[in-house]
Amino acid sequence: MSQDIFIGTLVHADEPAKTIRYLEQMIPYGFESFAFTFGHDLETWQDPVEFAEQVMPLLEKHNIRVGAIGAYGNPMADTPKGENLRQELRKLIEAAHLFKTDVVSGFTGRIEGKSVPDTMPAFKELWQPMCERAGELGVRIAFENCVMSGTWASGKFNLAYNPAAWELMFNTIPLPNIGLEWEPTHQMCQLIDPMPQIREWGKRFFHIHGKDATIKRDIIAKYGITGVEKFVYHRHPGFGDCNWTDIISDLRLYGFKGCIDIEGWHDPVYRGELETMGQVHALNYLKWCRGGDFVPNPVV
Repeated sequence: MSQDIFIGTLVHADEPAKTIRYLEQMIPYGFESFAFTFGHDLETWQDPVEFAEQVMPLLEKHNIRVGAIGAYGNPMADTPKGENLRQELRKLIEAAHLFKTDVVSGFTGRIEGKSVPDTMPAFKELWQPMCERAGELGVRIAFENCVMSGTWASGKFNLAYNPAAWELMFNTIPLPNIGLEWEPTHQMCQLIDPMPQIREWGKRFFHIHGKDATIKRDIIAKYGITGVEKFVYHRHPGFGDCNWTDIISDLRLYGFKGCIDIEGWHDPVYRGELETMGQVHALNYLKWCRGGDFVPNPVV
């Protein structure tokens, strides 16, 4: 068996020449994969076909894979921006094979002001045909599990933020190619233990965001979670509370194969001029938690 879990980082799908310059500087640090995040404004959208044609030769030269391609925003919004995002997601599904990936990621979207259960009909109307088309192409749809300031009663961007919502989603669209872009941070920010989720929902984890969190228990004890002091911070892996050795071990136990791509630009300490330093530390830490590099067994 060869390497089954690859460690990489997220990259904004900017103008191809600019992205290539960025990748050329990041590749020597040892990233094994990249996940490309496309914009959802008309001014910033990059055509995925043209982008793949220009960027993929560099990745193939270095034997680097694409963990996922995605676009984020509210595809349920009845606005020009919402329609634009819906079109972008359809384009990504059609273009995934050009990136040699089978994962397209994003938010579910949400009808503003409606509860999670009340949004399920709109969720089915939007995503069932896209998931069916994705299935025809061998593509899996992975919804990020970010709260995006929503609650069970109301929200603006995303349904897929906790296990109760996942159960409704997967019952509403009972297709095998609908799953999650899972990240422990988004559960920790709700004071949910992420570890049991791997055992219960790991078969639905199609892509992993490598991000951690630090929970300030003393702040919670003194001020609660809605007080004047912030009680949780997003962190690069290796600087937060998660034991990624346990996370990766359980991911393997429950069958995950694919990419863990670091989501940077959130750490309150390793940011600005320390951003790449933090990401490279996270890369090396996650490789260590994975068990290092793949080592074949002796042939006897």
